[in-house]
Amino acid sequence: MDAPEDHSAGPQVGDQLEVVIADHAFGGEGVARVDGFVVFVPFVAAGETVSVEIVERKRDFARARLLQVLTPSPERTTPRCRHFGECGGCQYQHIAYEAQLRIKHTQVQAIFQRIAGLPTEVIVPVVSCPQPYGYRNRIMVRRQWNKPEQRVVVGFLRHDSRLVVEVERCEIAEPLLNEQLQLVRKDPPPRNAPKAVLRMMPDDWQLHRDSFFQNNFHMLPELVATVRHCLSDSGARHLVDAYCGIGFFGLQLADLVDSFVGVEIDTQAIRSAKANATQRGVSNGEFVLGKTEELLDGLLQRFTAAKTAVILDPPRVGCHAAGLTALARSAPAQIIYVSCHPATLARDIKVLCDEGGYVLHQVTPLDMFPQTQHIECVADLRLKKTG
Repeated sequence: MDAPEDHSAGPQVGDQLEVVIADHAFGGEGVARVDGFVVFVPFVAAGETVSVEIVERKRDFARARLLQVLTPSPERTTPRCRHFGECGGCQYQHIAYEAQLRIKHTQVQAIFQRIAGLPTEVIVPVVSCPQPYGYRNRIMVRRQWNKPEQRVVVGFLRHDSRLVVEVERCEIAEPLLNEQLQLVRKDPPPRNAPKAVLRMMPDDWQLHRDSFFQNNFHMLPELVATVRHCLSDSGARHLVDAYCGIGFFGLQLADLVDSFVGVEIDTQAIRSAKANATQRGVSNGEFVLGKTEELLDGLLQRFTAAKTAVILDPPRVGCHAAGLTALARSAPAQIIYVSCHPATLARDIKVLCDEGGYVLHQVTPLDMFPQTQHIECVADLRLKKTG
């Protein structure tokens, strides 16, 4: 009988250590190793020697808080936000922007290799954002009662707890949102509804205030150009826009195809999609209300599979299994998958490649979320040619 593992070995909660940061984990934390344990440390950079205190210990990893940077990385820079290090919204303000892009590229490569077993060369370098600060057009602020100080605070959740950090301005938010934030600070949300969504609506799209829209107007041209290139390169003549929302992609791509159809479960979004089509004079497509995974089979039967592309832009959780099955069964020539979560993207692509006979042509990461752990990706899958 094997001897039980000795969990007393390795770093313990309360230990203060000097460690070298070897890498960056997806999620933004630095990775160090101590006595065979991975130690995650926030707000550090690869190559740095830092002093840390262990604050959490699990079976095979630990988490630490940063005490002091002993040997800084040449890529370390001064964060613009004075709340950085407390607020949980940003993870990379202390790292030069070009280095952030390299970190995210490496992380996407590692995720695709680990989850999907795909070669890293299909992941092209990250498309940078022309405005790495002041770009977010939507933020959610929270109201919380600060018991020790006996007052209400308005801001964002801390990176290490559910407590709210009082924030006077958000450096990654659009200037107009910071003006709105000042109004909320003067008149906080009520106790029974402690969250407030601050949002800039796009000038040229109709949508309900609760409908989804990309949160970085400055990167929309790059996102659209990437998806358009994928579609035009395949030569597809028909398009199914799954999870179409307000019709953004279908209407942006309508001139490249003979016909298209969008499907969306949100009634408000479908109403907006139809209004946006009318506003733009687009008449070669339609929008259908319903669940993508339930309607996909029927929609794909409308068109010749060999001349059809499907664009997927699902929520962060990825595609429903039934939707992936429908795609594998119907075998459209191309799938363009847009995702803000590389792990669920890689998982779904593995299914499409293993069960649907698709080949991953290319993945283009786009930095829609500078200073944070998040990254948008556009994956171009083509049906494997036979014979």
